[in-house]
Amino acid sequence: MESGRRPQSILFCCTFNAVRSPMAEAIARYYYGREIYFASAGVKEGELDPFAVAAMDDIGIDIHKYKPHTFEDLEDSSFDLIVSLSPEAHHKALEFTRTLAVDVVYWPTVDPTAVQGSREQMLDAYRAVRDGLKKRITALLSPG
Repeated sequence: MESGRRPQSILFCCTFNAVRSPMAEAIARYYYGREIYFASAGVKEGELDPFAVAAMDDIGIDIHKYKPHTFEDLEDSSFDLIVSLSPEAHHKALEFTRTLAVDVVYWPTVDPTAVQGSREQMLDAYRAVRDGLKKRITALLSPG
């Protein structure tokens, strides 16, 4: 992206489009959805994670009806920016954009599904991912 120029369309991607990328898409839409087009996709199709739904409910964003999809499901491939959140998704994004003029950035984001423990400990891991995504999205898209 040219410095100072805000992207008009952003794709968030991760491995299964079940936790990280749907959370990122929902957060971005919630705060910037009137100004920017957002979508998300996974390398493989997963199933929406109930802990992701719960973590988003905590901040008043409802994603329980979200249906995960893959890069192949995308109706449009003309994004200004693709933000990959897992190594697999980053490789897929680079392959996907090989012939396109699209910026691809990698935000290494922990997979909270790997956390073991009590329900509360697991939920805390999802909340940490959510909060980290919110902070990065705000830094990327807020003016100034």
